This record gives sequence, C-alpha cells and structure tokens, in this order.
Amino acid sequence: MAEKILPTTVVGSYPQPDWLIDRDNLKSRLPPRVRAREIWRVAPEFLEQAQNDATLLAIRDMERAGIDIITDGEMRRESYSNRLATALDGIDIDQPGSALDRTGHANPVPRVVGPIRRLRPVEIEDVRFLRANTDRQIKITLPGPFTMAQQAQDDFYKDEEALALAYAAAVNHEARDLKAAGADVIQLDEPYLQARPDKAKRYGVKAINRALEGIAGPTALHLCFGYAHIVHERPSGYSFLPELADAIVDQISIEAAQPGLDPGMLKDLSAKTLIVGVISLGDPAVETAAQVAARIRRVLTVLVPERVIAAPDCGMKYLPRATAFAKLKALADGAALVRRDLS
Repeated sequence: MAEKILPTTVVGSYPQPDWLIDRDNLKSRLPPRVRAREIWRVAPEFLEQAQNDATLLAIRDMERAGIDIITDGEMRRESYSNRLATALDGIDIDQPGSALDRTGHANPVPRVVGPIRRLRPVEIEDVRFLRANTDRQIKITLPGPFTMAQQAQDDFYKDEEALALAYAAAVNHEARDLKAAGADVIQLDEPYLQARPDKAKRYGVKAINRALEGIAGPTALHLCFGYAHIVHERPSGYSFLPELADAIVDQISIEAAQPGLDPGMLKDLSAKTLIVGVISLGDPAVETAAQVAARIRRVLTVLVPERVIAAPDCGMKYLPRATAFAKLKALADGAALVRRDLS
C-alpha cells in the first residue's frame, strides 16, 4: 500500500479512446465473455501499437489526476474477464457456450471442454509496459475464479466447485508471474460473489484462497453490483461481504457511493484494508472535492484511516474520458482534504 495515509487508486478500467474501440458497439451489448474483436477500430497489424499509445494516455491521466496506485486502464481488454478466460487451455473458443449474465440475460461464454490450464503468461507484458512507464505503485487486475466459473458453460467438470478451483489454479500461476514482473498489487475481480451469494458461501472463499495461495501482498479483491451503465438498480447492502474476513486477501474493494452503503456494514472486515468507492459511476455529474471528502469521512466513522484506500465504485470504461478524468481529480482532491485535516 502507498506510504501516505488515505491513498487513492482506481478499480481497474479507464475509458478507451474512441479511435481505439467502437464505443457504441461496446455500450450496446452485455460485457463480452468470449472474444469480441469487432469492437477494435484499428487493424490487427497496428493494434498493439495503438493499445500501447492508449495505455500511455491512461497512465498520464491517472498521474495528472493525482492517483497514487494506478493501473494500465485495461486498454488492451474487450472486457475485464475475457482476455484471460479465453486464453486458457480447456476452452473451445470457436464454439462458445451460453450462460445467464447477472442481468438474467443469456450471453455467449467460454465453453469448458477439458482441464482448465494456463499454458503461458497472459498479462505479463501489460505489467512490464506499465512498470516501465510510471514510478507510481501499480496494480494489475485479474478475473477471479468464482466469477469465471459463473461465466462459463461447463461441459467437462460437471461440478461448479471443481471448475472454480481449476480456474483458481490458473489464476494463481498468472498472479505469480505478474508479481515477478513488477506488479505491486494483484487484484481479483469477483462481482459474481455478490450476484450469486448462495454459491459464493459454499465455495467462493475456498476458490479465492487457492487463487492467492503463496502470492506476496498486497492483494486485493473487488466485488460490486455490476457496471452502472448496465445494472441501474443498486441494493443498499451486500449479500456477500462478512464472509471475506476468512479470505487471505489483504484489501477488499467495494462500491459505496452510488448505493449509499452504510459504513457499519464494514465493521466485520476491520482487519482488512478497505478500498472504498467514493465516486459514483451512475451519476454523470462530477463530484466536488468536498463531496468526496464527506464520503470518506463517513467511512472513517467506522474504519481507521490507515485501513482505507479511496477509489471509484467500479471500473470507469463506460464513462466519457473527460468525465472519468474529472472524477479522478475530484477523488484525489477530496482525499487530500481529509488527509490535511487528519495531519
């Protein structure tokens, strides 16, 4: 974690430029679980160069906004999960399956036809590029094993827990390589812990602990109610949260701004560091620094400052870039106000 009190971070994604992806295509569909090459505007032979340039834009925006722990903005991804999920052995990517998304709609998903194995590093060059282009702390995100198991059609294991644990082993191999490549923080994205709490309570923590086994900290886990662009209604509380006290993860990332989360719900996780969403992605209006500071102070009625990292609620990829940057600037300025008062 950053040395300063109340550091700021992003959850993962940042808006991809209009010249890189077809944003209308992206916004008109559910997040892709299988490959969606049609969203890229750049020819395949120039795509890596374009993604590098977009990543530099994301890095510089986060630095200019004053964010302490940054990511690569996930510029190379069609969604948070499909880049890793479709790169594993045991998946038939030519004949996808189908599964219900958290919205209740059927979505094409990876079809599991054999043992899930990671044959090669997937995101290692992403980490190396990010590490080479910033001196700030860096975080890389990976889809979590529970969520990937929910976003797949299992034609091999016939056992959801076994499938999740197989994904967990693959994630663990990837996380080890990403740490070795220079990632300061490894974050698992596990939104389906909230969407499928009964299954999560049976084997979610077991899968998370297998994925993070032997990974030097800090490690983080993000769970949310879904992208605000797609899932508009928010419950007032999490259906799966206290259970994460038993997970070996160091940091828990939750959205709190848009749902108006009661900070009292966080008491059971007081031994963890909480990455708390204080920027709403469901409201196009940019928060003021004072509004952000007020949200942080509300969290500090329950948690000590040393255990809090301030962040947006979720990934920012569906926002206009100018809005995302302004919200990150408000995040950094609001945290600075509280930090000043505390000091």
